[in-house]
Order: sequence, then structure tokens, then C-alpha cells
Amino acid sequence: MLLGEQEQFLSYNGEVLLFQLSKTEHVEGAADKTTNLCVRRMAFNRDTKLFVQKSSGAFSMRASHLKIEIICCSCTMDSRTGIILPCILMKKKKRNNVVKYLLLLLHSSNQFEQSFNFKLDYELKEDIRLFTGPSVLWRHANKLFYISSDTCTVLSAPVHLSSVVWTGEIEDEGTVVLGIRTACLPDSEEEDEFSTSDRAIWGTEFFGYAIETQKRLTGTCFMPHAYSRVVSSVYVCKNEVLKKQLRISLVAITRKNQLIWFQDGLPKGVCELPYEKPCTVKTAVTSSNDVLFIVSFASGNVCVVQRRDSLQVASTWQKVKSVLVDDFVGSGSEQLLLLFKDSSSTDVLSTFKITDLGGVNYASGINYKHDVPAAEGLQENGLLTVQALETRLQAGYTSVRELQQHLRLKKKVILESCRALIDLVEERTHILPTAKEEGLVSLWDDVENPPPSLSKETSLASKTPEHFIEKLWQRVVGDSLVVGVKLTESFYLSLSDVSLSLVVDQNFCSISPIIECRNKIIKLKKAFSALAVSSCQIEPPPKKMKLDLHGKNDMKKEFPQLDEAKSVIAVTSLSPLLAFHRVCCIVLLHAKKQKHQTDGLQESKKITVLCGKISLSLEDVSNGKYSVKMLKDNSYCTGSLEDILAVLAVSVRFSFQIVSSDCTLTPVNSWLLGEMECTPFKECHDNIFCHKAGIMYGTVFKWTLKNPFEGLLTLFCRNLTVLFQCLYSLIRVLPPSCDVKLLRCGSKGVLTQQLALALEKEMLTLRNSFFSKESKAENSLTWGNEPGKTISGAPVASLLDSEEGVQQFRKKLQDERKESVLSMNQTMNGALYQEISLKIAAAQLNSDMIAWRLS
Repeated sequence: MLLGEQEQFLSYNGEVLLFQLSKTEHVEGAADKTTNLCVRRMAFNRDTKLFVQKSSGAFSMRASHLKIEIICCSCTMDSRTGIILPCILMKKKKRNNVVKYLLLLLHSSNQFEQSFNFKLDYELKEDIRLFTGPSVLWRHANKLFYISSDTCTVLSAPVHLSSVVWTGEIEDEGTVVLGIRTACLPDSEEEDEFSTSDRAIWGTEFFGYAIETQKRLTGTCFMPHAYSRVVSSVYVCKNEVLKKQLRISLVAITRKNQLIWFQDGLPKGVCELPYEKPCTVKTAVTSSNDVLFIVSFASGNVCVVQRRDSLQVASTWQKVKSVLVDDFVGSGSEQLLLLFKDSSSTDVLSTFKITDLGGVNYASGINYKHDVPAAEGLQENGLLTVQALETRLQAGYTSVRELQQHLRLKKKVILESCRALIDLVEERTHILPTAKEEGLVSLWDDVENPPPSLSKETSLASKTPEHFIEKLWQRVVGDSLVVGVKLTESFYLSLSDVSLSLVVDQNFCSISPIIECRNKIIKLKKAFSALAVSSCQIEPPPKKMKLDLHGKNDMKKEFPQLDEAKSVIAVTSLSPLLAFHRVCCIVLLHAKKQKHQTDGLQESKKITVLCGKISLSLEDVSNGKYSVKMLKDNSYCTGSLEDILAVLAVSVRFSFQIVSSDCTLTPVNSWLLGEMECTPFKECHDNIFCHKAGIMYGTVFKWTLKNPFEGLLTLFCRNLTVLFQCLYSLIRVLPPSCDVKLLRCGSKGVLTQQLALALEKEMLTLRNSFFSKESKAENSLTWGNEPGKTISGAPVASLLDSEEGVQQFRKKLQDERKESVLSMNQTMNGALYQEISLKIAAAQLNSDMIAWRLS
């Protein structure tokens, strides 16, 4: 006997029924062949934790010139006895395109009974369902057909359906078919106007049809018609009639990979499914009265959705052959039986898992030989523990929801603050939303118009007399948007306190108003004879601090004779902005203004200046409107000042010292102009632009030759990959004796001077902190050197002449020692200690940073 490829699984009264087809061939030359439908009843053994066969049976069918297949199987009720029995639909296909179907019932004695058979001139392929009778229902050419054991005749329902999503029993209606059809809008519509307009918009509607009573049911009692275009399968969890009104609770899976829970025709919850193409959904009620929704997918994956306060995916499995729901372990509640695909074993029940996502959890391949009879008691204790943990989890989930509400409130406050900031810099009066708009109840009368004085102060505060902005520009470099502001020559504030912010215009309220960006400050010499760029330095691992990006001291020492043109640049990611096709941003300049007071101290005041607006659209970027244009013109690289600044802003600076002890470094210049295809900028010959095709295009080099044997090479490249490729190409042309060393930012002489000043500042901070502590101790304690208690030279000499004097001197000396110990062990105020610690830490951090750069 050879096992056929077909096999079907069915759960029945806690057992697993395995149906298989097998063929028995007679002696050679015989024409007749017999096909057997075999059934094996498998039950789970709690001792061995394996499935064992309880009994088996077979049903023989002649298969001469026939092809026999199992169409489907299900548990349906026999109308003769009212007993639910396993039911199997078989197909015999003949040569003349006549298809014969048999419906078999399986009794407890493993005897098969043929309920009825029917013939068709086509094959059943769409929406085949078995229901009470037993009966068979299917759909063909958008028509609904059914046959039962009572009639044994194929009947056609007077409805046209494009799909059937559910078939089952409804109270007072019998067997009901829920399907989807093209919307019918008669002149006299009994339903409400919302249902009518819903169907008219979507063009399809849900339609319910009762088989026994031939009654048509309103589809909106299941779910709104708007879901008819996406729902693929439905499972009705509960239906009842209350006060002559049908109440239905169901779940539906959609082609949008969602599971939606409906209550009385209204959606109550939705859950995103983890896989694509969901096929079927069924339910299971566990021992803790939790309702689980089991969703099967076309790819063989299965997920379980749990319904607590909301629908959430509780667990997922892959490579699942079949999933069944029944009480397999005999606990009085339902569990899931997952049968996995296992090509290494011929036994179909060799790889399985039984679980209810709670106290019951069995799996194949686990050694249970150490189990003892008390295991059931342990399992019960484990169930109680799980329930307690579920209670704690529910309390935690409540806390999480409160935190989410708090975060939503904070986000609303931030958005309103951003709108107020935009109105402030644009000199508009900002009007706060009323309590009614915020969904709140005001405890006092709202003031419709703000006081005139308040509006006047706001208007005056937004006006800044300073004029620091000379030009606003923007460029697109790769996946980065570069926005620059050229400062005027009259800009006198410290560049370390200057930054840019990009704020989305309030008309684009669907995105966050604040754009995350990084700032750079670039100084260019007006004569373009030298170029210095501030770059983000790599910080030492132990500490972090705000870096001096502008390199003010280095540049004044190196180029004292030239004036500087200063620009502040903001760099941000381009792709999130292009997702909205067109975005308008406001550019704000932030700076600190120092004011000298009469007592010699300085007071810093933060100012914000409106630089202007920039607009960005996908069309402009595609046309290259803001692209950087670096072209060759008579051995020079032509590019505007903004193009050069944009390239440097998105680049990272690296400096290398190249020393050759044996030969001169003439190959470096030849390498730059030859292999790297570099051309100098027209106004700045020291800096050259790489035109070589590939990843190294756009790299900027600066080669300074101190003497024939030593030089400094500076690279401005996009990332480390470009840097490594440039160095690899350079090493191949350099002599073997050359030494290439990565330099820290800043010259050695300037860093040495800065380190000395930083160490001096650190020492003064420590001394001042100690003396402030000592002065406070002097104010709170009495010292032994007060008048009348000092031990001067003359009294000491007179005291040492007698034994009583020596005892008196010893006592005074012990008293002074106690006072000294008390002064050292005194407590300190927390605020004072925090202030001293921050000052010392800042001084030490500054000196450590300079020492690291100098190393």
C-alpha cells in the first residue's frame, strides 16, 4: 500500500483525525484499481507527551479511469440525529468532463457512510463550505448553489455574490451565508441614508442570505459596506437576538493585512498583521477565558491575536502545515495544535506544538522523562502564577497608556510653542487656542482679546535692531540640504554662540515643525589665498565637551593680515523633506550678546534674528536647481562661493603630515594633478577639486609643502570610505620610506599655550574652591588662635617650668587639635558642593581635551 500525497487534518472531541488516500494495485494485467480513504484517530498522551493512534478505518472506492481527490472536511451536524460528525467531500473526475462528488460521514466506529452524491459538468473551485444537514454550498459564475442530504438535488439561490466570506448559524435564522455583491440601489430603500450613500460610494455591499427561510438579511448588521472591498474572510464570534434586534460580534481579516473586530456593525478595534496574504481566521477560548484569534497565511505562517483592552499580536509561528483548535489535553478549555512541516520525518504528527499561551505548553522533541506525578499540581501553580503576572501586566499597560497620554500632551505643547515662535519672529500676534478648542472646560471666563499692552510688548520684543545677515542661500549635495547665512562684516559677536534653526512653516502642520540639523561655521579669506574650515572633531572616549569649531586663535596666528568672510551653515537630511513634495522653511539665527555691567561682570542675552524663508520642492531638486556646479575652465575649477561652502559643509576634514627622509615629495603634486584629476579653484590655487569619476569625485585637497622633505596634506571628503581610497592611492605613489601621520586639529604651538592656560585655570579653580570652603569654616567654628587663647612663646616657656603648667599646656593643645578636626569634618551645603564640583569638572575637562589634541 502506497500512501498518496493527499492528507487532511480535522479535530474532533479532542482527537486528531488524519485522512489519507492510498491506492492498492491488483495482480499484473488487472484493469480494476481500488482507492482507499483511510482515517487514523490520534490522541495526545499526557504521560509520554506524544500522539498515539487509538483506532483506524477505511473506505474503499473503485478508481478505474478515475482521479479521486479530497476536497475538504469539516465537522457538521447530522439533521437526523442532531449529532455533530466529521464530514468529508470527495471528488471523482471522469474522462468526459463529468465530475462526481461524494459526501461521507464518519461515525464513532470508524465506519464511513455515504450521505449523498451529485454530478456536475464543472469542478468546484470557489467558496466551498460544509454546513448542517450535512449540506454543501459553493459559488460558481457569481451564483450561489447548495445541496443537502434532505433534497439530494442541486439548488440555486436567487442571489449573485462575488465572494462568500462566512457561512454559519444565526439565531432565529438558521444557516446564513454572508457575501459581497455589487451594490443594488432601488428607488425605495428601506435602509437608512448612511447605508445607501455608503454603498453608492464603494459600489459593493455586504449581503446576508438565510438558506432555510430564503430570507435576505441587512449586511450592515455585520459591518459597514465600506469594508466590502477589502474584507476576505470573517468569523462570527457571537450572535443573539435582544429586544427583537440582532446583535453580532465578529472579526474580519482584510487584504490590507489587518484584523478588525466589529461589534453590532461598528469597528471596535484593529490590529496590523505581521505577514501578508491572510487566508482564514478562527477563535479559541483558553482556560483564563481569553479569546484568541488564530490567523493563517498563504505562506504557511500563523499568528495569534489576543483581545484585552486592544487587539495585539501575541505570538507567531512559521512553516505551519495545519493549525487545529480543540481540547487536546483534556483540561476543559481549548488549545492550539500546530503541525509543522518536517521533511526529515514521514510521521505527520512528529513535529507539533500544543499551547494556549498560558499554562498549557507542550512541544515535540522535548524530553519529559523526568516528569513526576506532581507535575499537574505544578502546572496548576504555574497557571496561578501566570494569572498574577497577567494582573501585573495589565497594571503596567495602564501606566503605559497614561504615559502615552502625557507624551501626546507634551507634543501638543511643543507644537503650540513652535507656532508661537514663528509668530514672534514674523511679528504676528499669537492667539492661544480656547479651552473649547482644546476639549477642556474653562474654570474662568476666556478673554477674547488680549490687553493692548501685551500685544505691544510682544511686537516690540520681536524687533531686533541688529542687521547681521548679508545673504541667505541653499544647496543640495547628495542626500543633504545645505542652508547658509553669510554674515556681514559688522558682525561682532562670538561665533561659538551662533547657530541656525530650520522651522517648517505653520501651513505644513502634518510634520514636526522643528527640523533636526547640524551647524557648522566656515571662515573664508576674502582674497581666497587661504582656506580654513571648521570641522567636527573626534572627541576622546572618556569625555565630551562643546568644541571650538571656528579655530579662532589658529587662524589669527596663521593669517593675521587678511579679513575674514564668515558664514553659518546648517546641514540636514533631504529625503524626509522631499516626502512632502513641497516644503517652506523659516531660517532663524541664534546668537548671544554680551553686556558689560558697572561691576565688571558680563550679562549674556540670547537674541533670535529672522534670516528669511527657503522653499524646496521635488521638481526643483529633480531639475538640479540647487545642485552644486563644479566645472573645468582652462585648467581651473569654476564654482561660486556658495558651491564651495556647500561641498565643505558636508565633508569631514582630515590632515596628514607626510615626511620623507630619503627623497623629495614631488610625487604628491603629480598624483593630485594627474591620477586624481584635480584642478585648483580659480580664486584659491591652494585648494584643488577632484574631478575623478567615481566615489572620490567632489573631494577637496590642500597640499602645503613646508620643505622638500615635509608637507601637510588636508582632505575634505564625504566619508571614511573615500578617505581610505584616497590614502590607498596615495601610498602607491609615495616612496617606501615616507611616514604618513594623522594630525589633530590645531597647531602644536597654539595648543601648548592653550594647555598652559587651561592648567593654570584648573589650579586657580581648585584654590578658589578650597579657600571658599575654608572661609565658610572660619565663620562657623572657633579657632584656638583667638585673643586670650594663643600659646605664644613667653607663656609657653613659663608653663613648662612646673608640672601644673605642663598639664595646662597639654590640655590647650588637645583642645586645639579637636577644633582642627572639627573644621576638617564639617558638612557642606548641597548647592555649594554642586557649584564647586561643576567648576572643577569643567576646568579639568578643558585641560584634558587640549592635552588629547596635543598628543
